[in-house]
Amino acid sequence: MKLVRFGNPGQEKPGIVDGNGQIRDVSSILPDFSGKSLTSESLARLKQVDPSSLPSAPAGQRLGPCVGNVRNFIAIGLNYADHAAETGAAIPAEPIVFNKAPSCIVGPNDDVIIPRGSQKTDWEVELAIVIGDRASYVGANEALDFVAGYCVCNDVSEREYQLERGGTWTKGKGCPTFGPIGPWLVTKDEIADVQNLSMWLDVNGERMQTGSTKTMIFNVAQIVSYVSHFMILEPGDVITTGTPPGVGMGMKPQRFLKAGDVVTLGIEGLGEQRQQVIAFEENPPDTSRAPRVHHG
Repeated sequence: MKLVRFGNPGQEKPGIVDGNGQIRDVSSILPDFSGKSLTSESLARLKQVDPSSLPSAPAGQRLGPCVGNVRNFIAIGLNYADHAAETGAAIPAEPIVFNKAPSCIVGPNDDVIIPRGSQKTDWEVELAIVIGDRASYVGANEALDFVAGYCVCNDVSEREYQLERGGTWTKGKGCPTFGPIGPWLVTKDEIADVQNLSMWLDVNGERMQTGSTKTMIFNVAQIVSYVSHFMILEPGDVITTGTPPGVGMGMKPQRFLKAGDVVTLGIEGLGEQRQQVIAFEENPPDTSRAPRVHHG
């Protein structure tokens, strides 16, 4: 199944993509695609429903993040051998784990806002895992049983904040709009081999990243197992799993995003995203394309 959330920010409804590519409204069956609605039991019930029996979503609706109310947004760093090579980093002996702020999550086609004063906002196409069932101390041989499905993530990153300001990577990873996910949450039964998916990212139509999940250092099963030994993974948690080569930081000279750029990206079988890059505003308009940013 291809699961979506559609509507204005904060008012999204759950939907399913039918065989003709039409979004069908499933809000009469499930309140949202979040938390316990993503358990294996819940998704099994949804799979029994004939999409053609459900009302069509209104045309032209904004696509929201494919998972709602994400409580834990986890990321894995330097997880592609070819990306580690371009940055000059050693191959990690164990997965590098950090967090992205759940508040950075936006829809797949929402604007990406360059943070105030940022000079080094970068792009990263990534495969994201969506947890379906509560996982704690699971083995790699059983880890995929706890996965609901997969989606595209742009792990937008501010490299100065991440690498030059001391401390952990987290503060360069969780700025507002730094976590577009979607367009779809594709259930795992639709993906024949999650470790052999092509992936790409363009900036202004120029190909920057071309890669495949087959060059992951730690595969999906290993990641879920590993993280579950340090925290309890709950339904609806998202783990984004690293990026292939071609990020702006790795270029010579380095290249970073600026207002007016357009980023497009996709992963085989998981759909595509498109983001307009905009400058930071003290009081951005409250539109369906740019979530309002509050400043304390």
